Amino acid sequence: MKVKRMIYFNNGQESFPITYSMKMLVRRAVVASLDYEGYGADTEVSVTFTDNEGIRAVNSQFRGIDAPTDVLSFPLTEYESASFPVADEPESSLGDIVISLERADEQAKEFGHSFEREIAFLTVHSMLHLLGYDHVNSEEEDAEMRRRQREILESMGLGVK
Repeated sequence: MKVKRMIYFNNGQESFPITYSMKMLVRRAVVASLDYEGYGADTEVSVTFTDNEGIRAVNSQFRGIDAPTDVLSFPLTEYESASFPVADEPESSLGDIVISLERADEQAKEFGHSFEREIAFLTVHSMLHLLGYDHVNSEEEDAEMRRRQREILESMGLGVK
């Protein structure tokens, strides 16, 4: 039986068109992250596109940080390392991803890669957070998360040369 991957999109900005190809890129990044992690359950993820002002407001409201950022992750489940639901469990909603397209565009230019590659990176980064990984607790966790991000992006053909 095929695993269902439902991705719901919301647009809260007007500067960047939300194209079919952008949605499919985000979908590929979500699926690549889940496949890499061996996540076998049916899954829902919500992705909201916003701008710097929109993500600043969300960051302030939920994290008490009154500044824009590139991506925010709001997991609905806390997983102990790799204790994901088994494939026969009902569909689970992993949580919400909020991406500032304005910040993604700035960072793509700063790092010298495409806007699409930056969107994929931010999606993969956020998916790893939704799956229970973090990079702020220790250097080891940061290195592990960076390795996973790199390998997932490489599997998508979006590795940094």
